[in-house]
Amino acid sequence: MREPTRKIIHCDCDCFYASVEMRDDPALRGRPLAVGGRAETRGVIATCNYEARAFGVHSAMPTARALKLCPQLILLPPDFDRYREASRRILAIYRDYTPLVEPLSLDEAYLDVTGVDRCHGSASLMAQEIRERIRDEVGITASAGIAPNKFIAKVASDWNKPDGQFVVRPQDVDAFVAALPVKKIFGVGKVTAAKLNGLGVRTCGDLRAWSAADLTHAFGSFGASLYRLCRGIDERPVQPDRARKSLSVETTYTPDLRDLPACRAALLELLADFSRRFERARDRPPVHKVFVKVRFADFSRTTAECVSSAPEETTWLRLLDEAHARGAMPVRLLGVGVRFGERVEGGTDVLQGSLFES
Repeated sequence: MREPTRKIIHCDCDCFYASVEMRDDPALRGRPLAVGGRAETRGVIATCNYEARAFGVHSAMPTARALKLCPQLILLPPDFDRYREASRRILAIYRDYTPLVEPLSLDEAYLDVTGVDRCHGSASLMAQEIRERIRDEVGITASAGIAPNKFIAKVASDWNKPDGQFVVRPQDVDAFVAALPVKKIFGVGKVTAAKLNGLGVRTCGDLRAWSAADLTHAFGSFGASLYRLCRGIDERPVQPDRARKSLSVETTYTPDLRDLPACRAALLELLADFSRRFERARDRPPVHKVFVKVRFADFSRTTAECVSSAPEETTWLRLLDEAHARGAMPVRLLGVGVRFGERVEGGTDVLQGSLFES
């Protein structure tokens, strides 16, 4: 018996952090607003409202640059307690429609509503109702994309922003995807997009002229994904309980850490913060690898890592020494973290107590 066509909704709140701030302080509405770090501490913009975007401000932009583009920009520090509270309420709304909810961040999630009877089984009507409930119960707006798979639903949710939705019906998938710029493909960043453009490939339709073998030769294992996605094929399921793959903390320093001894001293403070967060992480898988990330004063970056299930302080310091030697210049950012392995069914995790216990 043929399986029913999947109905996937991708919901994405509009400028989430800024929306929560405007909800709680209506005087901010209609004024250019951003949430992020201060310019003097080399902060970046986490998100901004549409009034700020009209000046060219966008997320991940250095705050100093944002203030040059928009001198009247209102800059607020993030308040994650309020954002998490709003996120919990939004997730509760999603789960009122289906248990198959896969959160991607505080403000976006996939929902698989295949076979759900709500709204006469219409995914479009469910998305509309969900968005209305978010507006009425949480006080912010959200946009949605509705499609037969996750890739297309995510693209579609950006189509009628803000406070809108867009549906791609199964019979429209081929034409919709063919016209998409290749930069819209899941996993294609600036470097890959530039490489594809240099090869004369600008749309998914252009990319379809390439065979799977040619794409694999040019892009390695990612070539197989390119071959499928440019044809609108995405069989990834919505996964409600995605296992955490890593945990890390990082800090940007002002002024730069001038040498290796300064970096080693800063690393010990960073490890104390990481250890606290690690202990708060519930039901974590066993640690498989540890890493240290370094960004140098010239913005180049490197990561040193090794396999370890119970790393000691000396392991982190050794990784820092290795990473720092690759640039041997002042450092603007340090990060430490772990990558988790698979949990063995019926087994006992190697790591049970403090990360730094010997």
